[in-house]
Amino acid sequence: MPPVVQSILLLAASNVFMTFAWYAHLKNLGHRPWFIAALVSWGIALFEYLLQVPANRIGYGTLTLPQLKIIQEVVSLTVFVPFVLLHAAAAQVGLPVGSAVHPRRCVLHLPELT
Repeated sequence: MPPVVQSILLLAASNVFMTFAWYAHLKNLGHRPWFIAALVSWGIALFEYLLQVPANRIGYGTLTLPQLKIIQEVVSLTVFVPFVLLHAAAAQVGLPVGSAVHPRRCVLHLPELT
């Protein structure tokens, strides 16, 4: 398998773990103290790093650092949109889907800061 494909697949898998580490606790551990959520998130994030570090090492010889970062951001949005659709509240669906197409849309929909 070509290094670019290996790198993209590993980045995609790592991003699934990281998305859950960053956001799943908001719904699943909202009733628990923040430090419990942090410990659970760190445990999940370990698996993200076990995939992300090899992904970047494999891809770096063939891809440049900026290319790796851009691929990571595309993968991040590609993973995040289905996560929101499947895991978050239905009312939040329109924003991330639109933001994946046009990221500035996300900023325009931020709640007012008062």
